[in-house]
Amino acid sequence: MDIVVQDARALASAERSVAHVTEDRLAAPTPCAEWTLRELLVHMTGNNKGFADAAEGKPADGVVWAGGAVGDDLLGEYVKSSERVRAAFAAPGVLERRFDVHGFGSYPAVVAIGMHFVDYLTHGWDVARAVGAPDELDADLCDAVLEMGRRWPAGSWGPGAPFAERVAVAADASAQDRMLGFLGRSPRWPV
Repeated sequence: MDIVVQDARALASAERSVAHVTEDRLAAPTPCAEWTLRELLVHMTGNNKGFADAAEGKPADGVVWAGGAVGDDLLGEYVKSSERVRAAFAAPGVLERRFDVHGFGSYPAVVAIGMHFVDYLTHGWDVARAVGAPDELDADLCDAVLEMGRRWPAGSWGPGAPFAERVAVAADASAQDRMLGFLGRSPRWPV
């Protein structure tokens, strides 16, 4: 399956989760232990803007990537950022470009969009869990993440790495639970 299509499906899944967020829930904890729901949404909005900039050939701006350009209407800004990054990834010729991904370096578009895909599929689940919304993910997308993950270096998990230490799940667990454990999340969070 095309990475741009996979990413668009992950974005749609995250958008469904974000649609359940209300202002009174923004202080709620999330499966990302270091972030409240507000902080997670700022991260997601900033990264959407940063990836869109990268797809458009702009240099990485740490303030944008960190969500520093997010205004008072966080939920509205998230929706706009999601629409923008989806359009930027679908632009003609985008897959022939290199993206500057803040904090990580320069990557071929396919790799960078893959990074975004994993992040948004997972963070959509994080948002859903934080607000008690439906959190079932597309099994094909979860399998795609697991397949991609086979190529990641050993240093991808643990303190200071992109993912927390892996969480053990049963070998016969669903694709979603295997993916979540692989990415360092308890499928039963907050347990």
